[in-house]
Amino acid sequence: MADSSTILLTSNQTGDEIKIDLSVLEVILAIAAEKVDGVAAMRGSLKSGLNWVLGRQDRGKGVAVSVDQDHKIIADVYAYFDAGVNVPKVAAKIQEKLAGQLSQMTDLTLTTVNVHVVGLIFPDEKAHVTKVEEDKKELFPESEKDGE
Repeated sequence: MADSSTILLTSNQTGDEIKIDLSVLEVILAIAAEKVDGVAAMRGSLKSGLNWVLGRQDRGKGVAVSVDQDHKIIADVYAYFDAGVNVPKVAAKIQEKLAGQLSQMTDLTLTTVNVHVVGLIFPDEKAHVTKVEEDKKELFPESEKDGE
Protein backbone atom coordinates (compact mmCIF):
# COMPACT_ATOMS: atom_id res chain seq x y z
CA MET A 1 0.00 0.00 0.00
CA ALA A 2 1.50 3.29 -1.11
CA ASP A 3 -0.29 5.65 1.27
CA SER A 4 -3.41 5.80 3.39
CA SER A 5 -5.62 7.06 0.55
CA THR A 6 -5.06 4.16 -1.85
CA ILE A 7 -5.08 0.38 -1.68
CA LEU A 8 -2.84 -1.82 -3.81
CA LEU A 9 -5.03 -4.42 -5.52
CA THR A 10 -2.43 -6.27 -7.59
CA SER A 11 1.21 -6.07 -8.50
CA ASN A 12 3.49 -8.17 -10.72
CA GLN A 13 7.21 -8.63 -11.44
CA THR A 14 7.22 -6.06 -14.27
CA GLY A 15 6.22 -3.30 -11.86
CA ASP A 16 2.64 -2.98 -13.06
CA GLU A 17 0.24 -2.16 -10.25
CA ILE A 18 -3.45 -1.60 -9.80
CA LYS A 19 -4.32 0.86 -7.04
CA ILE A 20 -7.74 1.98 -5.95
CA ASP A 21 -8.51 5.21 -4.15
CA LEU A 22 -10.52 4.98 -0.93
CA SER A 23 -13.02 7.51 -2.31
CA VAL A 24 -13.92 4.98 -5.02
CA LEU A 25 -14.69 2.42 -2.32
CA GLU A 26 -16.85 5.02 -0.57
CA VAL A 27 -18.89 5.53 -3.74
CA ILE A 28 -19.37 1.79 -4.22
CA LEU A 29 -20.49 1.34 -0.61
CA ALA A 30 -22.75 4.42 -0.54
CA ILE A 31 -24.65 3.30 -3.63
CA ALA A 32 -25.08 -0.18 -2.15
CA ALA A 33 -26.28 1.23 1.19
CA GLU A 34 -28.84 3.53 -0.44
CA LYS A 35 -30.44 0.51 -2.12
CA VAL A 36 -31.14 -1.33 1.14
CA ASP A 37 -34.84 -1.32 2.04
CA GLY A 38 -35.40 0.83 5.11
CA VAL A 39 -32.63 3.33 4.34
CA ALA A 40 -34.26 6.71 3.75
CA ALA A 41 -31.12 8.74 3.01
CA MET A 42 -27.42 8.97 3.63
CA ARG A 43 -25.93 11.72 5.77
CA GLY A 44 -24.12 14.37 3.81
CA SER A 45 -21.04 16.32 4.77
CA LEU A 46 -19.85 19.84 4.14
CA LYS A 47 -18.21 18.57 0.96
CA SER A 48 -21.44 16.96 -0.29
CA GLY A 49 -23.35 20.14 0.56
CA LEU A 50 -20.94 22.23 -1.49
CA ASN A 51 -21.13 19.74 -4.35
CA TRP A 52 -24.93 20.00 -4.26
CA VAL A 53 -24.75 23.81 -4.45
CA LEU A 54 -22.40 23.52 -7.44
CA GLY A 55 -24.80 21.12 -9.15
CA ARG A 56 -22.68 18.01 -8.67
CA GLN A 57 -23.83 14.81 -7.07
CA ASP A 58 -21.71 13.36 -4.27
CA ARG A 59 -22.25 9.63 -4.66
CA GLY A 60 -20.00 8.69 -1.73
CA LYS A 61 -21.81 10.71 0.91
CA GLY A 62 -22.55 8.99 4.19
CA VAL A 63 -19.66 6.53 4.00
CA ALA A 64 -16.12 6.88 5.34
CA VAL A 65 -13.59 4.16 4.49
CA SER A 66 -10.32 3.74 6.31
CA VAL A 67 -7.52 1.19 6.54
CA ASP A 68 -6.12 0.24 9.94
CA GLN A 69 -2.50 -0.59 10.75
CA ASP A 70 -3.13 -4.27 9.93
CA HIS A 71 -4.29 -3.25 6.41
CA LYS A 72 -7.90 -4.17 7.19
CA ILE A 73 -10.66 -2.13 5.55
CA ILE A 74 -13.17 -0.44 7.84
CA ALA A 75 -16.32 1.36 6.70
CA ASP A 76 -18.39 3.78 8.75
CA VAL A 77 -21.89 4.25 7.31
CA TYR A 78 -24.05 7.19 8.40
CA ALA A 79 -27.69 6.72 7.38
CA TYR A 80 -31.20 7.94 8.05
CA PHE A 81 -33.70 5.11 8.34
CA ASP A 82 -37.39 5.05 7.49
CA ALA A 83 -39.47 5.33 10.65
CA GLY A 84 -41.06 2.06 11.70
CA VAL A 85 -38.39 -0.29 10.35
CA ASN A 86 -36.59 -2.83 12.47
CA VAL A 87 -33.33 -0.94 13.00
CA PRO A 88 -31.10 -3.95 13.86
CA LYS A 89 -32.36 -5.90 10.81
CA VAL A 90 -31.78 -2.98 8.43
CA ALA A 91 -28.34 -2.34 9.91
CA ALA A 92 -27.42 -6.03 9.54
CA LYS A 93 -28.65 -5.97 5.93
CA ILE A 94 -26.42 -2.94 5.26
CA GLN A 95 -23.42 -4.76 6.71
CA GLU A 96 -24.13 -7.86 4.63
CA LYS A 97 -24.80 -5.97 1.40
CA LEU A 98 -21.73 -3.74 1.65
CA ALA A 99 -19.34 -6.59 2.38
CA GLY A 100 -20.74 -8.57 -0.56
CA GLN A 101 -20.68 -5.63 -2.95
CA LEU A 102 -17.09 -4.69 -2.17
CA SER A 103 -15.95 -8.29 -2.49
CA GLN A 104 -17.74 -8.68 -5.83
CA MET A 105 -16.37 -5.47 -7.36
CA THR A 106 -12.80 -5.40 -6.00
CA ASP A 107 -12.00 -8.78 -4.42
CA LEU A 108 -11.26 -6.86 -1.21
CA THR A 109 -12.57 -7.97 2.16
CA LEU A 110 -14.44 -5.46 4.25
CA THR A 111 -13.58 -6.53 7.79
CA THR A 112 -15.71 -4.05 9.74
CA VAL A 113 -18.89 -2.14 8.85
CA ASN A 114 -20.01 0.28 11.53
CA VAL A 115 -23.57 1.48 10.93
CA HIS A 116 -24.46 4.81 12.54
CA VAL A 117 -28.18 5.58 12.54
CA VAL A 118 -28.26 9.37 12.27
CA GLY A 119 -32.03 9.72 12.46
CA LEU A 120 -35.45 8.48 11.43
CA ILE A 121 -37.45 9.92 8.56
CA PHE A 122 -41.24 9.83 8.90
CA PRO A 123 -43.46 9.57 5.80
CA ASP A 124 -44.77 13.14 6.11
CA GLU A 125 -41.20 14.45 6.52
CA LYS A 126 -40.08 12.51 3.46
CA ALA A 127 -42.71 14.25 1.33
CA HIS A 128 -41.63 17.62 2.76
CA VAL A 129 -37.93 16.92 2.12
CA THR A 130 -38.73 15.90 -1.46
CA LYS A 131 -40.76 19.09 -2.01
CA VAL A 132 -37.98 21.29 -0.59
CA GLU A 133 -35.39 19.57 -2.80
CA GLU A 134 -37.58 20.09 -5.88
CA ASP A 135 -38.01 23.78 -5.02
CA LYS A 136 -34.24 24.20 -4.62
CA LYS A 137 -33.49 22.59 -7.99
CA GLU A 138 -35.22 25.32 -9.98
CA LEU A 139 -33.21 28.50 -9.65
CA PHE A 140 -35.88 30.80 -11.12
CA PRO A 141 -39.35 29.30 -10.65
CA GLU A 142 -42.02 30.17 -13.22
CA SER A 143 -43.91 32.33 -10.67
CA GLU A 144 -40.86 34.62 -10.31
CA LYS A 145 -40.30 34.84 -14.09
CA ASP A 146 -43.89 35.99 -14.66
CA GLY A 147 -43.48 38.86 -12.19
CA GLU A 148 -40.74 40.56 -14.22
